[in-house]
Amino acid sequence: MLVLDILVFSSLFCSAVAGPHARLKSPKKWAKKTGLLEVLEFVGAANATTFSPVTVAPKINIFISLTDDEAASVISFLHNQTELNLTAATDAGAWDNAIEVVDLVQPNKTDALAYLDDGGLVPDRFAVARIAFGATDEPYLQDFIVGPLPISNTSTYASLDWATTSGSAKIRNYNADGDLLTQWNFDVTATVADIVLDLLNGTANGSDDDDFDIWGIDPLWKEEIDGEQRVILWNTYWRYPSGKNAIFDGETLLPQGLFFKSDITGRDPSKWKLLGWLYGDIFYSTTEEFRKAWGSAGFVKYDLNLPGSWIGSDQTGDFFPGDDIAPPVAIQPNGQRFSVDEAQKYVEWMDFSFYFTLTRDTGLRLFDIKYKGEHIIYDLGLQEAIAHYAGNDPVQSGTAYLDTFYGFGPYTFELVPGYDCPTYSHFLNSSFHAAELSTTHRNSICLFESDPGYLMQRHSSSSYLALTKNIVFTMRSVSTVGNYDYSFDYIFALDGSIETVVRASGYIQSAYYAKNNNYGYQIHDVLSGSMHDHVLTWKVDMDILGTENTFVKHKIVPAEIKYPWANKTRSTMRLERARVENEDDAKLSWPRNGAEIFLVENSDKPNKYGEPRGYKIAPSRGGSGMHLTIENSANLLKSQAFAKHALYVTKQKDTEARASRANNNYDPGKYTLPASARLKLNRSQGIPLLISTHSSTTDIVLWLNLGMHHVPHTGDMPNTVFTTAQSAFIISPHNYLHNDASRASRQMVRIDYNSSGVQFVKEFGGTMPSGMVNMTAMQPNFYNYEGDVAVRKFPYDPLHPFNDSQYLPSPP
Repeated sequence: MLVLDILVFSSLFCSAVAGPHARLKSPKKWAKKTGLLEVLEFVGAANATTFSPVTVAPKINIFISLTDDEAASVISFLHNQTELNLTAATDAGAWDNAIEVVDLVQPNKTDALAYLDDGGLVPDRFAVARIAFGATDEPYLQDFIVGPLPISNTSTYASLDWATTSGSAKIRNYNADGDLLTQWNFDVTATVADIVLDLLNGTANGSDDDDFDIWGIDPLWKEEIDGEQRVILWNTYWRYPSGKNAIFDGETLLPQGLFFKSDITGRDPSKWKLLGWLYGDIFYSTTEEFRKAWGSAGFVKYDLNLPGSWIGSDQTGDFFPGDDIAPPVAIQPNGQRFSVDEAQKYVEWMDFSFYFTLTRDTGLRLFDIKYKGEHIIYDLGLQEAIAHYAGNDPVQSGTAYLDTFYGFGPYTFELVPGYDCPTYSHFLNSSFHAAELSTTHRNSICLFESDPGYLMQRHSSSSYLALTKNIVFTMRSVSTVGNYDYSFDYIFALDGSIETVVRASGYIQSAYYAKNNNYGYQIHDVLSGSMHDHVLTWKVDMDILGTENTFVKHKIVPAEIKYPWANKTRSTMRLERARVENEDDAKLSWPRNGAEIFLVENSDKPNKYGEPRGYKIAPSRGGSGMHLTIENSANLLKSQAFAKHALYVTKQKDTEARASRANNNYDPGKYTLPASARLKLNRSQGIPLLISTHSSTTDIVLWLNLGMHHVPHTGDMPNTVFTTAQSAFIISPHNYLHNDASRASRQMVRIDYNSSGVQFVKEFGGTMPSGMVNMTAMQPNFYNYEGDVAVRKFPYDPLHPFNDSQYLPSPP
């Protein structure tokens, strides 16, 4: 049967390829008719291979997040510090001091590498505790470092000042009284309840049958009024989905077009003030003025934005032809081909290995990524996700989310086999510690191999065809932060490349259509898309064959050259090489026409041809390498410093571990950013990327922005699709190896043929799968979707924890 199949293929192939390629100077000689001697050459060896999907990490994962017991011990320790005056989170109100988050302080890189590479001691573990101090007229947040762990008589706590630029880990909270603010919104609405009912056909008074939710700008504004800095909030009304569509989370598609402005300075709501109303692009500075206009003959009333089936994400419209037939499905025919140490959160695939962890603020993060046993990346992870809106109304204009404030860890929910990830994926849990609860999201990280749908390599000639499959390994998580679902992929390839991909789906935040045509398209009856920028910042701490690296730009430039062998000047192009030697020159955007190559290389360890070994950094899909359109945001102020260019290069410093912090959202004008972001904000620092005046090498960190300029259109209704809302960057070997690393793969075939047919097939051990697949066994059971596990950490009883499965929470 094998011979027959090959002969059939031969006749079809040879009829399609009539002769040698036109550009070959002379045809290659036909291969001798050697038969099929090597078809099964590697089969025996392949069958004899044993592989374990379980591995043991070579070292303890020093980056791993706090265990439940560690988190509980930190919380208990802090409650014993009477000067902090802490209240258990479950009992705390706005005027109490309470622990918001505990997480791991990542070890200093110098200590980590001493342990990982040089046999040094395991670095001490420390926790960071974010405490909200509400028992004061000027409430604030403060981060503390606690440790070493495990908690003992030698453990201490101190303000985490050294990780900030301001010199203090304290940041003012201007919106500490959420319950009072909610009541304020209802009280304001009550003064115009008749107008709201008339204009919007609904009520908002705090009852269970309210028609509207009331919320607005984020972060809050500061505005000078009568010579004083006041805290300003703009709010608007959003209609709740109702009836049979109430299950759908489509509130952000239902803005109502009525806005009010409040001065909420201080903690005494009796001193808060209503500063005006906005309707139909007309501002009324008092309720009396608004009421008078509403009662006038010429007052214009706008159409209602009502819910309906259009906000639902269920199937609608005519079915696609043939779509009732089961689609193609990926399988893993002979079991898992990568290894995992679940306890240590360590992964090995082909020539790659890495540790990973998950943090409350930024979600999934990878450490100590090695390729062929050598370091290439020390730290790879999300730093911040900005969604900066624009619009004709104050809520859209005043919105610039810093999503680490809400956190990615709390919303890294369970993944669905067969949809989020292939059914054969290896699923892992993730945990975070907030509000004195340790919460576990089951099956919230998936690992899988897949065929991306195109080959790694192919070439055909008049006598042979060579093909190599392209198999990639993916680590994926999805975080639903409010209305947006962010899918994060770390993709490893056989040629040594690593791609980082972010995709966005979910509901857009929309605007009421009136007067908004310069800021978006009309996408429903009375609805406008709200244009916005997504900018997601990654830290990529590169270590190419060590920490002493150089950042270089290789530029492709036009040139006029008079060669000794030519009788006139020729127009051509050439390669110019330049080192980037200070941080001013390292604030970069991706070059026009793609005419520059950005590299991190090890100049001291060239390959055998004298070329420095390195890795190239480049955008790879979608809106890669973008930055904020608004360069001096009135909303973000100093806290946008890292989002003004596509790429930054800085020297690694243990005190500059982050480009952003969740606390920035409380007071964006007085950020607690690391110094690296401060340097990016200033223009003439001239900070050298040098170890000394004699060396152009240093420990280099890249801060790289992905994202999308999103102007929602009708195709975003009801949900944005991943197809176009994606962005990515890729790092890939550059003169790092002596040849293409994917040549080591067995998943290739060479077919030699001539006019007589196929003469020889070489498969290298990458035989096709055989046998039967039980498709029924691969079907996921969607009723197994479980939700979260929450364990109360204070007071903590490991023998009798509060352990409950919960519905997915909504963002604050």
